[in-house]
Amino acid sequence: MPQVINILDEEIQYAERLLLPAEKTFDDERKAFIRNFNTVDLQAVPGSGKTTALLAKLVILERKLPFADGSGILVLSHTNAAIDEIKEKIQKHCPRLFSYPNFIGTIQSFVDEFLAIPFYVHKCKKKPNRIDHDIYNEVATRRYNNLPNSAAKTWLNNQHDPENLFKNFRFDIDLNLTNGMNGNIILRSNSNSASYNTFKTIKQQILQSGVLNYDDAYFLAECYLKEIPNIKTILQKRFSFVFVDEMQDMDTHQYNLLEKVFYDEGNSVSKIQRIGDKNQAIYNSVKATDVWQDRADILRLNGSQRLSKPIADVVKKFALYSDATFDIVGKNECAIKPHLLVFESANIGSIIPCFAQIVKDNGLENSEKPIKVVCWNTDWKDDEASRNDATKLRLEDYHKGFKKEKGKPKQDYDNLKSYLLYYDKKKTLEPLRKNILNAFLKILRLENINTADDRPYTKKKLIDFIHDKDIQKYDELNLNLYNWSIGIIQEKTDDVWNGIKAYVPTLLAMFDKTISASTNFINNDIVEIPAENTEIHTPTNHYKEDGLEIEITSVHAVKGQTHCATLYLESYFQKDGNGANAKSYESQRLKDQFLGTQIQPTVGDRIKQSAKMAYVGFSRPTDLLCIAIHRDRFNAFQNTINTDMWEIKTVTATAQPTQQ
Repeated sequence: MPQVINILDEEIQYAERLLLPAEKTFDDERKAFIRNFNTVDLQAVPGSGKTTALLAKLVILERKLPFADGSGILVLSHTNAAIDEIKEKIQKHCPRLFSYPNFIGTIQSFVDEFLAIPFYVHKCKKKPNRIDHDIYNEVATRRYNNLPNSAAKTWLNNQHDPENLFKNFRFDIDLNLTNGMNGNIILRSNSNSASYNTFKTIKQQILQSGVLNYDDAYFLAECYLKEIPNIKTILQKRFSFVFVDEMQDMDTHQYNLLEKVFYDEGNSVSKIQRIGDKNQAIYNSVKATDVWQDRADILRLNGSQRLSKPIADVVKKFALYSDATFDIVGKNECAIKPHLLVFESANIGSIIPCFAQIVKDNGLENSEKPIKVVCWNTDWKDDEASRNDATKLRLEDYHKGFKKEKGKPKQDYDNLKSYLLYYDKKKTLEPLRKNILNAFLKILRLENINTADDRPYTKKKLIDFIHDKDIQKYDELNLNLYNWSIGIIQEKTDDVWNGIKAYVPTLLAMFDKTISASTNFINNDIVEIPAENTEIHTPTNHYKEDGLEIEITSVHAVKGQTHCATLYLESYFQKDGNGANAKSYESQRLKDQFLGTQIQPTVGDRIKQSAKMAYVGFSRPTDLLCIAIHRDRFNAFQNTINTDMWEIKTVTATAQPTQQ
């Protein structure tokens, strides 16, 4: 490992030219981080440019590669989106950084490649076929449905939600069966119970078949480290520097694994830098407790390039972790005070138009940055009682057309038609071709058709099998894949669906099979096709007015984003207490923070969850922050609010805000 990394002023200037707008430079806080190559934590406030500072460090380090000892750099983040952003911004400038011995990827891809797969090969003498939650759940569901009558089945059926519990069985390092990764132990390995032995055998059989869920990779990684401890030393020597971005999003098992391998109780030869903001730990679900424990050495980025001083002064009161060195210094020059929009139930439909008017009044409607409405809790699922309760509000109640966005395209769906509707919208036919082939793979799995070595088919193995069996059928399939893909692009989805249904018997005949277990998958149509000439209410997650377009979405969806203006709609979340002391909304649980009191980390769990969500939602805009609060809650909790810090507006039926 290089003994000393010295960063010259010229090197920082080089990074500034690559990464910053003209005339912009890194301030002293960021330069201190860029020059630091010790094991350290970087706690960075919203809009502080922490990822840009990390990128600057990486582009400078890249010019010093290869290191004399042959070691490399490891860069990890929690999501593919974060890794894609890193690649998009610096890959063309850093060819050495994106090649051996360096690795830039998600924590899952790192664990798969360096720990889980090597250990699996070591034990099973073959590679796992798939590491994927959906495929695993499909296999586990089949095993669940085929469970013979036994004491184990009786025990399982006596549990809450037995099918999901069965699919959620995980091994811990001692081979106890737990309810999910980091979950409670359900059956202990030393119990000698028939139920444990049955489920342990099934879990091992699924593992040995080559189908793993994402959590199994961490189990295998732990086994690898336990059985061959020297792998930890090898990884430390491989990666001199380890940078973990968005550290607050790591789950307990991910955090513990990184600490074990690269911190090693302070004995590691690697230098590991964890980067993020503990106050923004809302990934997937907002947690009341945080796994991230600070190092002795902490660097801070307190200057926010995004936030104005008026917004920063409000946001910092909602930060759960705010020691003596914490601050949020708003560096964006804008004097607009945060607005409280006070509404009554009868005027709930006027809140977003009122916000739009305030945007226009402040001359922000032509901003290049987006304008958004956000809410913590969005829809009521199947809870009709709550949906019809006027005292319970979620995003769908504020904006009647709201529908939760479909997730990103997956590899696996519950029916054939979904493969034709949900795909990556790229400029090539490849995503469609892959989706159709994935649908065929699912049909083969449902029909229990495996390769000669009894493993599920992959796309490549299926294509190779057809090529080797019948070259004419191979050419026919390729032509069909092309025509089907074109048909979907031309929005002839039903024609393509019917064409594929007609082809499936030909496909299965190559394996001497007919349609059986895959019938429902092939024929089910979950897409509601409305009758002709009926009035269709089209859901929309946008509000449009006079050329102004405002997106309406969840707080989770905007994490990491920068907006010009943001409207935060408070929402119902559980109920604590009764009567006048009942608390269900942010304005109730966080009343002291609205009044200017710094929140403390000793508050209750629900308050912590609300604070994290408010902190993330309130810290998106550069210019205008608006928060909508019902009149009853405003009168009870915010009527003494500091009007030097807040602008109070009343929402009227005309959507023209009035001064209060």
